[in-house]
Amino acid sequence: MKLVIQGKNIEITDAIREYVHQKIEKAVNHFQTLTTEVDVHLSVARNPRINPKQTAEVTIYANGTVVRAEESSENLYASIDLVANKIARQLRKYKEKRHEKTHAPVKTAEVIDQQPVAPSLIDGERAPSLPSEVVRTKYFAMPPMTLEEALEQLELVDHDFYMFRNLETGEINVIYERNHGGYGVIQPRNGNGHTNGKFAEIAHSGRTIGSTKHS
Repeated sequence: MKLVIQGKNIEITDAIREYVHQKIEKAVNHFQTLTTEVDVHLSVARNPRINPKQTAEVTIYANGTVVRAEESSENLYASIDLVANKIARQLRKYKEKRHEKTHAPVKTAEVIDQQPVAPSLIDGERAPSLPSEVVRTKYFAMPPMTLEEALEQLELVDHDFYMFRNLETGEINVIYERNHGGYGVIQPRNGNGHTNGKFAEIAHSGRTIGSTKHS
């Protein structure tokens, strides 16, 4: 297993490196057959308005799947402890889902009427707000996947959104957690200003996902 440690606004001392190795290796010990690479990113916020300031982020590449966790506190060692515990839970969840997937029956989709696009999105009333500068760039492999597989990945990366290549359409989509519960999917609009297909809801663990499906 390859373990990479990087730091931002902090020197990675031998003591910190040894502590990370100890905690992360213990967290992934039972999942080493699934894990190919572990990236650890430690950072300290310089902005006095950011609190807590000490952040530990762990990204694990496991058989083509990305498992991620992030924790912050006032103490870097405490952040490492928290993220190690969290990544262990994420890996356990991933392993359980793999087991369930091999034994679960194939799910079906229920197609319902198309829903209108929100007026604020059509009229462009909400202008996007971009940061003054790019502070970090990430590169990930993007193999085609189904909507359900994208939802499973979303639950593993510890984010409120996940970008993926739709297996059905070949297009780049974004699945995200809605503020009022449930999930939504952002898809590209075709040339005439309308999305193709029909609106569908796919049941997943008692929840639903909004999406468009080509007929």
